[in-house]
Amino acid sequence: MNANAKVLDSQQLLIHWQGHRNLTRRVIEAFPEKDLFEFSIGGMRPFSKLALELIAIGGPALKSIVEGTINKFDETFNPTTKDELLAKWDEETETINEYFSQISEERFQEMFNLFGQYEFPIYQNILYFVDNEIHHRGQGYVYLRALGIEPPFFWERER
Repeated sequence: MNANAKVLDSQQLLIHWQGHRNLTRRVIEAFPEKDLFEFSIGGMRPFSKLALELIAIGGPALKSIVEGTINKFDETFNPTTKDELLAKWDEETETINEYFSQISEERFQEMFNLFGQYEFPIYQNILYFVDNEIHHRGQGYVYLRALGIEPPFFWERER
């Protein structure tokens, strides 16, 4: 495998990820407050819990990568309103921007033990963050449609 070959540079990867985060934020906004915290289908978690998982991954993981620390996965943030959830989402978006820019192109190939559980190259961890978000946002789309709410178009990722 040629570690110098590129499809995307790190800035393009960040823009791609943030596009997904913009769209997921719009999905959060589309939920009625009560349903954001209570509605589920088939035993899946409410969308607020799915969003909290995403909040607990992105910023904290990048901070760990940059600082070279192994921190446990922490989902203790427990908002009670949509506004609190969105404020934390926005805060973590800025954390992602801050720490992502501190990872050199060369470091993306380094192995990193994320949350002390997932030993992969840094670029694979970041791709997982995006894939996991897409997966959970898909659940949010199902919830919104079940509630009779048209979700945002999945291709509109800019704010």
